[in-house]
Amino acid sequence: MADEIDMTRPWGTAIVTGGARGIGAAVAKRLARDGLAVGVIDLSEDDCAETVEAIRAGGGSAVAVGADVADETAVSAAVGRVAAHLGPPTVLVNNAGVGPRAELVEMTTEQWDLVLGVNLRGPFLVTRAVCPYLIDAGWGRIVTMSSISAVGDAARVDYGSAKAGLIGFTKSLALQLGRHGITANAIAPGFVVSDMTRTSARRLGLDFAEFQRRAAESIPVGRVGQPEDVAHTASYLVSREAGFVSGQVVYVAGGPVD
Repeated sequence: MADEIDMTRPWGTAIVTGGARGIGAAVAKRLARDGLAVGVIDLSEDDCAETVEAIRAGGGSAVAVGADVADETAVSAAVGRVAAHLGPPTVLVNNAGVGPRAELVEMTTEQWDLVLGVNLRGPFLVTRAVCPYLIDAGWGRIVTMSSISAVGDAARVDYGSAKAGLIGFTKSLALQLGRHGITANAIAPGFVVSDMTRTSARRLGLDFAEFQRRAAESIPVGRVGQPEDVAHTASYLVSREAGFVSGQVVYVAGGPVD
């Protein structure tokens, strides 16, 4: 890609999975402000409408695509649709994820398969579908959302396992794809205000404001995270300036993570 960016048009195309709400929506909107056209993928095209409308209202270019990231055929069609509407993607943010809670002895095989399917199989399928475009361009950025649960999650062994797997996936991608001018990095958020943390509060019978207050007490910076905190980090990692940063895990958690 040329070093000069024509600000009158998108400088490239990004795909953001799980972009209907929360972290994914914040990332999609931030990348649009950075000058990228954005393909917003989530389970339902209708679910993506709010994110896409916000991007277009800000003068950006975006398209909504419905697809289950764990479905190989759906992923291939979704990536092809983004490329046809916005141009070949050179940026990918693997964000789609699910994280229901269950004790190991109560966990069904179906739940395990669901969580590993969306959180680990999904990034594999989407990355595999996008990679030919990046290789053809000789330039690309892949950012995958892991989690602090990757270092261990007593409430969700399935989720923690998937998120740990994504770290290995990311480091392996960085080693394999670097020669093509492609970087791969992971972001591992801590407590971020989202549907997932709201669900956790309800499960514990806590008001969400109180749940956040308690969480903030254990975070060194003294507050919980917002989706925009993660979006800022993704913005840097997909930028041209981050070309010498690859195979890294960036903890966006308000403090160090063991």
